[in-house]
Order: sequence, then structure tokens, then C-alpha cells
Amino acid sequence: MFIWVFHRISGLLLILLLGIKFLTSFFLMTKGQKPDWALVLHANPLTDTFLIVAGVYHAFYGLRTFIIDCGVRKEKLLFWIFTGLGTATTAALLVIYYTRNY
Repeated sequence: MFIWVFHRISGLLLILLLGIKFLTSFFLMTKGQKPDWALVLHANPLTDTFLIVAGVYHAFYGLRTFIIDCGVRKEKLLFWIFTGLGTATTAALLVIYYTRNY
């Protein structure tokens, strides 16, 4: 039950965060003066962190749901496998994100 709720909430969070990213990028692509609020929101590491975490777990729990729909009934095992994969992938992506040099 918890995974189902988390999957729905992370989907809504992804819609919100991607909407913010797209909206601010449109304002930053202008040739004139770029608004400060758009730059602050677009370059905010906290927004990017939430985007990475929500995207990775949403994708892995979606794969878990698909596998269960295909007939595999080991839900607890799948939960731990995909939680471990999600944690490892999230950690790797956050290390890459915070150590990039560009």
C-alpha cells in the first residue's frame, strides 16, 4: 500500500518539478534581461535533488508494478530489490550531480 501511494505522490511531484524546470527555462532563453527568480529556481540544487530522487524511485517502482502485473507474486522481494536499486542509482546520480565540474 505504501509503495502505491509513494508512486502516485512521486508522479505528481515530477509533474510539478518538471513544470518548474520547463517554465524557468523558457524565461531564461530570452535575449533580453533574464529574470532573477527564474535563474534562482532553475539553478536551485534542492529542486534538482528532488527531481533526481522522485524520478529514480518513480521509475523503479513503476517497473516493480509492471513486473507484478506480469504475474510475479513475490512482492516483498521485489520491494527490497527495487528499493536497493533505487537507492544505489539515486546515490550514484547525486554524487555525479554534486561533483560535476561544469
